Amino acid sequence: MESILNRWMLIPIMILVILFFLVTKFYLGTAQSVKRLEGVTKSPLFSHINATLNGLPTIRSSGAGIEKMMRNKFDVLQDTHSGAWYQVLACGTVFGIVLDTITCLFIACLCYSFILISETDSISGGDVGLAISQSLILTGGLQYGLKQIAETFSLMTAVERILQYTNLPIETTVTSDDPPPPTWPSQGQLMFKDVSMKYNKNDPFVLKNLNVSIEPGWKIGVVGRTGAGKSSLISALFRLFDEGLKGEIRIDGRDTSTVGLQELRSKISIIPQEPVLFSESLRYNLDPFNQYDDMRLWEVLRLVELNEITLDHNVLYGGHNFSVGQRQLICLARAILRNNRLLVLDEATANIDSHTDALIQDTIRSNFRDCTVITIAHRLNTIIDSDRIIVMENGFIVEFGYPYELLHDKPDGYFKQMVEKTGNQMAQNLLEQARKAYQKNKNNRNLDLSTQSSGGSDIIITEQSKL
Repeated sequence: MESILNRWMLIPIMILVILFFLVTKFYLGTAQSVKRLEGVTKSPLFSHINATLNGLPTIRSSGAGIEKMMRNKFDVLQDTHSGAWYQVLACGTVFGIVLDTITCLFIACLCYSFILISETDSISGGDVGLAISQSLILTGGLQYGLKQIAETFSLMTAVERILQYTNLPIETTVTSDDPPPPTWPSQGQLMFKDVSMKYNKNDPFVLKNLNVSIEPGWKIGVVGRTGAGKSSLISALFRLFDEGLKGEIRIDGRDTSTVGLQELRSKISIIPQEPVLFSESLRYNLDPFNQYDDMRLWEVLRLVELNEITLDHNVLYGGHNFSVGQRQLICLARAILRNNRLLVLDEATANIDSHTDALIQDTIRSNFRDCTVITIAHRLNTIIDSDRIIVMENGFIVEFGYPYELLHDKPDGYFKQMVEKTGNQMAQNLLEQARKAYQKNKNNRNLDLSTQSSGGSDIIITEQSKL
């Protein structure tokens, strides 16, 4: 068997390997970036389609204007995704063309080398044809292997996201070695001392040196512009970002950093802006741990005017078989059932009708009279009669006090400006409501002081009679 050795072909072979390596390396970086872009643009498109299908009856009943708006939004999202998808296809096509071009140059060099060899050695046409055909098979197999490797790497972006989730930091222990007593917190006193917080290590602080003391039973309203740090305040209270949290948060004198997450979060009730419901029965959504009997469940349902719904009523995914107001009322019933001394309302009445808003406010006043309530306010009229107002700006607490005092004593204050932006008529109504609430609180304080004084006098008289 005769073989042909051409040492000069080692040079184009080395060049071929180097070019294949460089082109593949460049393509992998580009293809992965474009694939991520395609995934980012695909998610809003699918979300829009899902939301459209779920709200199809509402869209059709709203008229042609809403339908046109939804179609236009779909067209924009579809065009954006199509553009990203075309980039994915274009990258693969260009990669194949470049590999084919390099292969053609290599075959051309091979053919030219045989011309040079034929001047010194005699080579038959069959040997030349065999060498060229084997080179084509070799380069074709190499091209196919590189394309498969590149495709595998580009599809590994999904695995990359999974690995990112597996590498997320794990929360601290859910229970502590020194758990608080079962009755903790018994009063509901809350204190922030030099509290600062940021979401990630390299991010700026979203809460900056907060110092405030909230007495038991106070109703606190938290207001501020978008991004002022209102929701971040609640995140700090629930210890959602432990690594970026500095300072002390004390509940009834106990530092929350010494309490397990389950022990802490189970003692604070929250009614979020977006209600959280599970695809289970209404009974499960109210009492997932089976801690209360049916009589108690029916009692809280009557308090929130949902007693026409049976406990075995099935709740669909996300509570879509209930209105937004009913979902909030279910969350309120859950909070009443827990009967914690701390209640947080994170703009709970922002997306509901006025009747449900009034029902929630009345229920909170009657069932959480002795509890500490923190309300992230969207409507100023819902917190204008609070015991204190916290005004936040750029992560700082810029004002803290009685609503009426902030409006009356600080004409250029932050809270005063927010009230004035509601209009003259609404501002006058809010000022009058704040004045009445302030006068009522003042009368209650005087009554408490007089009661304490009379009680002290009785003690003195009793002691003197004993003498």
